[in-house]
Formats: sequence, C-alpha cells, structure tokens
Amino acid sequence: MTAGRARAETRYLTPFAVLAIATDDGHVTEIRYLPRHTAQRAPHDRVAERACREIERYLDDPQHHFALPYRLHGTAFQQRVWREIEKLFPLKTTTYGNIAARLQSSARAVGGACGTNPVPLVVPCHRVLAAGGGLGGFMGGRKDFPLTVKRWLLRHEGFLAATD
Repeated sequence: MTAGRARAETRYLTPFAVLAIATDDGHVTEIRYLPRHTAQRAPHDRVAERACREIERYLDDPQHHFALPYRLHGTAFQQRVWREIEKLFPLKTTTYGNIAARLQSSARAVGGACGTNPVPLVVPCHRVLAAGGGLGGFMGGRKDFPLTVKRWLLRHEGFLAATD
C-alpha cells in the first residue's frame, strides 16, 4: 500500500459474516470476518468485485477453488504454514499437529500462524482442526463469533453435521 493513501475496503454480506475485503495493486491483501450487522460497502475496485463473485461461487458450491490474485504478507514461518493450508483442496482437512510435523514445528506455532492468515476462506485455515477432530481456535482465539464462523464453514463444506 502506498504511504498516505486511504485504504479502501469492500464489505460483502454472507450467511456467516460480513467479509471485509482489502486489495492493493491488483491483489486481495486481506479478508476479515465481521459480524453480520456490520454495514456493507460496494466493491471498490475490479479485484474486490471479482472476490465477491468468487465468494458467491463458493457459497453455491463448497468445492469451488478460489482463483483470485492474492498476496500473503507474513514471516517466513507463517508463509510456510499458509502454503501447507493452500494444499487443502479440494475439500480436505488436516490438524495443527500434522502441519507442525511436516514443518518440524509445534502445533501451537502452527495455530498462531493460522490466526494471522491475512486471507482466510481463500487460504482455508478453517479446515485446520485440533487433534481428534476438535475445532481448535479460529481467527486468533476461541471466542464465540470466530468459532461460529468456523462451524458454519465446516458445515457448508460437509465436515460437520448440522447438529454440531
């Protein structure tokens, strides 16, 4: 992002949250989950518009693989974790421990990297679960709103029953 330039943000309503979508230089750079009562904002550029269309395709078909230009900013370790998560297509899950073993790290460190994923949904960190299939955390914690989003996404994708 160029210094001094105001950050434009699209806010797109979905059944599970309002998605705040930030773009820069032709790439999605951030997606944040906001409560559904958050005010919407129309797409601010072509990439944000494309992101909204891709999200619609995902809502229609949970097997949809996002084909958006995006940029991941983070540490070298975070980048390695996110690259592992990118492999969770079509519709796969894994555990924090499995990723940790592949990266010779710890499950807690992997969880921390998941919590800082700048483009969740596109890089589907919601598909990383605790050992034994538990939800673990989401969006950097175990609070109600983030876990409600994670449950919705996992139900949508067929990983959780409607009663879970």
